[in-house]
Amino acid sequence: MSFAYALLFIVATLVLVLGLARKIVQYARTPAPLKIPTTPAPVNQTGVVLRMFREVVFFESLFKSTKWTWVFSWMFHMGLFLVLARHVRYFIDPVWLPIQLIQPFGKYAAFAMIAGLAGLLIRRIFVDRVRYISSPSDFLWLLLLIFIGLSGATMTFLIHTDVVAVKQFFTGFWTFSGGDLPMDPVLLVHLTLVAVLMLLLPFSKLLHIPGVFFSPTRNQVDNPREKRHLVDWARKLEES
Repeated sequence: MSFAYALLFIVATLVLVLGLARKIVQYARTPAPLKIPTTPAPVNQTGVVLRMFREVVFFESLFKSTKWTWVFSWMFHMGLFLVLARHVRYFIDPVWLPIQLIQPFGKYAAFAMIAGLAGLLIRRIFVDRVRYISSPSDFLWLLLLIFIGLSGATMTFLIHTDVVAVKQFFTGFWTFSGGDLPMDPVLLVHLTLVAVLMLLLPFSKLLHIPGVFFSPTRNQVDNPREKRHLVDWARKLEES
């Protein structure tokens, strides 16, 4: 069973990394023929960087759009960030000081993550205009993430697993030393759901993770009068 899960996570990691890399290259090569930043927009590159920072960290546009959705979304994403940062300890030895310091916060951030996901699921069910545009995959992604959070919180607060053995199993990936994975049912469910998430993420709507950095409405400078906007293919066509 340990070998099967090791193989599963090797494949899942390759699919995740190569799939995301492929999409990032595709996004980077896709031309933006029009200057379409959402106004009021920054007029220089420094302003664009600051705008992207506010968008990625604080979800600025969502905050301006709908406060309740912003609350649930920000809770989920910030909780997920702390939970993922806390999990770094399972892949490195010795554990870096910043990762040690966030352990107590990451432990309880799981509740914020689950609460945010629950709020987003309730929104999709009970808000008519959101339910109308929701597909089955939208509900399945939320349920998958909720069950990942619940299974992880269960191991942290209710049914404990051998975290030392789990760390030896995952650090064995880098040192090729291997290790036996504890056969705890909750742990196996948690890891299976995480592997499913990794395998499907490069082919899903969750590609907004890298996609936000390539959004023309956010990453363009508002200088159409000062500088003519031409994509490479249009410039070559003009020159010919």
